[in-house]
Amino acid sequence: MKTLLPALTLALSLAACSTSQSPQVTEPVSATIDPNTTNETPQDHKLIIYQMMTRLFGNKNTTNKFYGSVEENGVGKFNDVTNTALQAIKQLGVTHVWYTGIIEHATMTDYTRYGIPLDDADVVKGRAGSPYAIRDYYDVAPDLAVNVPRRMQEFEALVQRTHQNGLKVLIDFIPNHVARSYKSDVRPAGVVDLGEHDDKTQAFSPGNNFYYIPGQAFRVPAGYNPLGDLKGPGEDKKYQEVPAKATGNDVFSATPTIDDWFETIKLNYGVDYANNRQTHFEPIPDTWLKMRDILLYWAKKDVDGFRCDMAEMVPVEFWGWVIPEVKKVKPGIIFAAEIYNPKQYQHYIETGKFDYLYDKVGLYDGLRRLMAGQGTTDDITHVWREESRGFAGNMLRFLENHDEQRIAAREFAGNPRAAIPAMTVTATLANGPVMLYMGQEVGEPGRGASGFSSDDGRTTIFDYWGVPEHQKWMNGGKFDGGQLSESQRQLRGFYQRLLTLTNQSDAIRRGRFYELQQANQSSPGYNPQQLYAYLRYTDKQKLLIVVNFSSSQSAQTQLQIPAAAMQAMGLDASKSYTYTDLLNQAPPIDNLALTIAPQSACVLEIKPK
Repeated sequence: MKTLLPALTLALSLAACSTSQSPQVTEPVSATIDPNTTNETPQDHKLIIYQMMTRLFGNKNTTNKFYGSVEENGVGKFNDVTNTALQAIKQLGVTHVWYTGIIEHATMTDYTRYGIPLDDADVVKGRAGSPYAIRDYYDVAPDLAVNVPRRMQEFEALVQRTHQNGLKVLIDFIPNHVARSYKSDVRPAGVVDLGEHDDKTQAFSPGNNFYYIPGQAFRVPAGYNPLGDLKGPGEDKKYQEVPAKATGNDVFSATPTIDDWFETIKLNYGVDYANNRQTHFEPIPDTWLKMRDILLYWAKKDVDGFRCDMAEMVPVEFWGWVIPEVKKVKPGIIFAAEIYNPKQYQHYIETGKFDYLYDKVGLYDGLRRLMAGQGTTDDITHVWREESRGFAGNMLRFLENHDEQRIAAREFAGNPRAAIPAMTVTATLANGPVMLYMGQEVGEPGRGASGFSSDDGRTTIFDYWGVPEHQKWMNGGKFDGGQLSESQRQLRGFYQRLLTLTNQSDAIRRGRFYELQQANQSSPGYNPQQLYAYLRYTDKQKLLIVVNFSSSQSAQTQLQIPAAAMQAMGLDASKSYTYTDLLNQAPPIDNLALTIAPQSACVLEIKPK
């Protein structure tokens, strides 16, 4: 017998609810500021982003040999992202695809026959290499091309194909650091390469692109073993770099450790770290100009936006200058920042001019604790009430990405269904973007040590690898889920219903927010530590969203909507209403006596009876 997902169980339980009175008025309307909502003027920022680790997405090879080569383990190509694949992604409700790992990065794979220099294994992480150790900002990764000499044309065709399927394109911009082997082989005529005119006798100069440690040679971290028992190209525990350059994670030493980003070098944006971080922003630093030109190069290839890696490690003043510069050329292009300091959020929106910021430290971390059975819904309240108050629509929210552990991993929730309440909150709490990582929708657990990546619940970004549960959905290139189990089909069905609803709902895209935790503190059967309820509403649509984070306990409760909330929605508390669960596609009910299954969610549309 197949087990129903909690979301499906909830649909059945709601349909069987008995009739009772319309919502009880639990408190008088107050003339003071209501602590259950914000005054943020809603704007529609509801991008629905599918993050694709491009190297892994189309790989049909299932060998998964430890430290396997590209020939042994295979690699996905631009051409694997077919019209069929794009339509299947779009049917999830997706609006944007973030193609991760596009720009050429250091790798141990030999492409010298195409005029691409071979990297030294001593400064490469993983056989495939990190997509965040950029070797040429003006090129794409040869791994991704069927015809390597025509790799850029294959990427341009992918951009065009994505647009033809009604989707927009995001790519990475990695501004803080590059590979130690950085050298652009295909830069446009007239472009001076990074570091080409640097004064290497100076540890810091406003005109330099890099930071230096004069008089010292770079030393490979002791104990680094690039390919385990195998031998990597050029591996001899040495790398010729004199003088040494500062390492990407702000290590101003010739001897970074094995735990540092030793494969990368830090870019100089005019900040003198050795002298109390004195800034030299006038005249505009050469690095600023070079990075602007790189952004414009990709913008002119018709990409629709950039996910900016480690944006906080670059001065906010640079962003405040460069983003408007790029938008002059391509209005509407999107900039999203990977950022981890909530105290800087508003600064990076207002001064830095970013459209969107990662909400990792706030909502992701809080939901992760709840999914692991350790947190409470107070974390959610803290996020909207304090951390992102006034700019919730600018926060890009997610439960998985290439840096984080998989929900189904034993190191995280151990069960992909734990995502049902958390993803519902992620997608519907505010008007900002929501992101899904490839394989999340089918419960990919990220098992296995692949080489540089250990068996830690993450899908590798450093190694050649096949992603097993994702490959079952891919089904040999049919992208029809033909090899999925019934529980995986149900899970993917949940994601498709949720994201499609998120995409199409006026209340979720444009609506205001009202939390119902305070109103239900004393409601029988309502555990405010595990249940979370809120309203999203516009003049056109009113939604009541209720989730249950408990992994084992159903909740039976008579939910209360207070008079202040009814008034805010423009509804008369004395009248009767129906409640239709749009998420689970259940028949309407005429009361809020709810049975909420473990790890489930409902999105009830409120309409006059």
